[in-house]
Amino acid sequence: MDSTRKKELQSQYIQREIVGGVYIMRNIQNNKILLDASTDISGSKNRFEFAQKTGSCVNPKLQKDWAAYGHDQFTFEVLDELKKGEAQTQEEFKTDIGLLKEIWREKLTNEDFY
Repeated sequence: MDSTRKKELQSQYIQREIVGGVYIMRNIQNNKILLDASTDISGSKNRFEFAQKTGSCVNPKLQKDWAAYGHDQFTFEVLDELKKGEAQTQEEFKTDIGLLKEIWREKLTNEDFY
């Protein structure tokens, strides 16, 4: 790869839109959920899909049920997304995502959590 193309790809990566969010992984057999958040929601979804394809568990909290019910008995559901502001630092973005997760934890009080 030539240096011009490399610089172009680096520039695109830096300028990409960063989207974080809050999501749940739901066990459709017992309806238990694992609430989580990420500063890279698409990366989290990709990891979940990869874990399903390979049969490996995506989170230790799910391990027992993942083995008992099977990887195909879990879904990945995005609850909320948040775009990183241009002037926002990564730490500020992470804090905002954490606050968003806490809001969702309060909204989901009737759910059965892992």
